[in-house]
Amino acid sequence: ISHTWFLSIIQNEFRTGKIDLDSTMKLLEKLQMPFDFTHVKHVFKKTVDKRKAHMINIEDFRAIYRTIVHKPELREIFRAYSPDCKILADTQLIEFLRKEQYETEDCETTALEIILKYEPIEEVRKRRQMSFEGFIRYMNSEDCSIFKNNHRTVYQDMNHPLCDYFISSSHNTYLISDQLIGPSHLWGYTSALLKGCRCLEIDCWDGSNNEPVVYHGHTLTSKIPFHSVIQVIDKYAFVASDYPIVLSLENHCSPKQQEVMADYLESILGDKLLTSTIGDTVVTQLPSPEALKFKILVKNKKVGTIEEGMLRRNLDSHGETGEISDFEIISDEDETDEKVPLYPKSDSPKRKSERRPSPLPRKKAKVTFTKIAITLSDLVIYTKSEKFVSFEHSLANQKCYENNSIGEVRARKFVKHSAKEFVSHTSRFITRIYPKGTRTNSSNYNPQEFWNVGCQMVALNFQTPGVQMELQDGKFLDNGGCGYILKPEFLRNRNSTFTPHNVGRYSKPMSLSIRLISGHQLPPSNLSKTNKADPLVQIEIYGVPEDQVKKKSSVIKSNALSPRWDETFSFTVQVPELALIRFCVEDEISLVANEFLGQYTLPLLSLSKG
Repeated sequence: ISHTWFLSIIQNEFRTGKIDLDSTMKLLEKLQMPFDFTHVKHVFKKTVDKRKAHMINIEDFRAIYRTIVHKPELREIFRAYSPDCKILADTQLIEFLRKEQYETEDCETTALEIILKYEPIEEVRKRRQMSFEGFIRYMNSEDCSIFKNNHRTVYQDMNHPLCDYFISSSHNTYLISDQLIGPSHLWGYTSALLKGCRCLEIDCWDGSNNEPVVYHGHTLTSKIPFHSVIQVIDKYAFVASDYPIVLSLENHCSPKQQEVMADYLESILGDKLLTSTIGDTVVTQLPSPEALKFKILVKNKKVGTIEEGMLRRNLDSHGETGEISDFEIISDEDETDEKVPLYPKSDSPKRKSERRPSPLPRKKAKVTFTKIAITLSDLVIYTKSEKFVSFEHSLANQKCYENNSIGEVRARKFVKHSAKEFVSHTSRFITRIYPKGTRTNSSNYNPQEFWNVGCQMVALNFQTPGVQMELQDGKFLDNGGCGYILKPEFLRNRNSTFTPHNVGRYSKPMSLSIRLISGHQLPPSNLSKTNKADPLVQIEIYGVPEDQVKKKSSVIKSNALSPRWDETFSFTVQVPELALIRFCVEDEISLVANEFLGQYTLPLLSLSKG
C-alpha cells in the first residue's frame, strides 16, 4: 500500500524520466516532511556522482527519501508494536501510547485523533490503522514535542497579586547591539513584545523642539522620538500575550518634556493606559495579571500617594511639578547608577602600566532632588519606583505598590549574604534587577540566581544571544508564553524560610532519566565542506546551586544527518519548581574546543514523559 501511495504522489513529476535537485526539494515538500536543504543536496550529490549526471530517476528519489525519512530508530519501535511491520492497528497504537508515551486518559480517542491527523494514506486511514509513513509523521510532530502540550497555553492561576509572578523583562529595550555606539531602533521594542516580554525599558531625554527622545544617555547610540516608541508599543503590545505591560521609564527629562511624554502616553495608548486604580482607591494589595489584562502600566517616580493623584484626575495639572528627594548611602564599588557615563574623560587611554590602583571603597551619603511633572506622576498607579535603601527599611516603610530596582552586583551580594531577607522582600514587593553599567557590550548575567530568590523582573539585554537569553526564553515558554509565571509557593509565602543555598524542608526531590537516542538533520559543522559534523550533546540543569549540573554525551564522528547515541543520563533534582533543563548540541572541532550547533531550554516541570 505504501508503495502505491508513494508512486501516486510522485510519478507525475517523472513523466519525462528524470528530475534535478530543485525539483527533488519541491517534491519532498509535497510529501509534507521537514527537510534540510544542505542534507538533501549532499545525499542527492552522492546519488548522481556515481554516474556523473545531474538528474535522478524515480528509484533514486525513493532511495533518497528513505535515507532521510525512514530512520532506523523509528523503524525499530514501529516493529516492536506492529506484528507484520507494515501496519499498526488502532489497538497496537493504543498500546504504544500507554507504554511508551505514558498516556493514561482516553487512549482510544487519542489514537483515533492521531490516525486522522497524521496518516497520509487514505485507505489505511479509513480502516483506522496507521502505516509507517503515518507513524513517522506523528513522531515528527508537535504532538511528540518534549514540551508539555498543556503548558503551551495559559494554565496557571492568574488571579494572584502581580508580585507573585516572574515577569519577562527587558533592559535597554531600544538597543539592538552594544551600549556605546550601536543603533537605537524601534525593532528592539517590536521583537521584545513579539517574544512575550512584559516589562520594557524606555530611557527618556530632552530632545530638540520640545520632543523627548529615547537613547542611552551620554553615549553615541542613536536617538528615536519618544512618540514613535509609544506608537510601536501600542501596535504590538498584546499580540503575543493579553497580560499587562509595564513601561519602566528611566526618566532624564525636564518637567516640560515630561508633560509631553504624559500627553503622548495618554493620546497614543488611549484606553490601554491604566490611569486609575481598579476598584478600591486605597491600595492594600497589588491587582492580578487577570484584572489588568490588556492594560499598560507606567513605572516611574511618583509625587505623593495614589489617593492624592486620583483626586486630581479631572483637573488640569499642566505646569505643576513636585519634587522627590532620595537619600541613599552609596559605596564606591556599588553600581552608583544604571547609567554611568561610559566614556573616559581623557583622550588617550592609559597604558596598563600607568593604571593607578583603585582606592579602597568608601561609603558616602547622597541626597538627590528630582523635579517631576504632576501629569506624568499621576499616570503612575501600581508601579511606583522607590530607591532601595535596605530590606529592613522596606519592611517598615514600603507600600505594596512601590518597587525597587537593584543592580546585579549589589543584588548578588544580597543573594550571598542575606538570601532569607531577599526572599521575604520579593514576596511583598516587585523587584527589578538590571545589568551593571560596565557591560557596555550588552552582555548578560545569569538570570537564574535572581529567580532563585523570587525577583520578579530580572531584566536582560534581549538583543544579545547566548546561554542567559536561552534560559530566559526557555523559562518563559511556560504558561503559554504569556510573560507571567506564577512563582513557587515558597517564594510567595511571606513567612517562607527558603533560601537557594539551603533548601531544607522545601526540597521535593525528583529523579529524572533521559535517554538520548539520536539526532536528525543537525546543522553541519562550519569546518565541513559537505554535511558532516562531530556532534555531542550536553544536558545541563539550572536551578538552585545544588541542582546545577552538566552531563556530556560521547562524540559521534562525521555524522550530522543521523547521529545515534543511545545513552541514558540520570539526575536527581531537589527543587524542580525552579529548575530549567538545557540540551545543547555542539560540534567537536578539536580536543579543546567545541562549536555551538543548537540548543533547546525548557522548565523541568514542562518536560513531557515518553
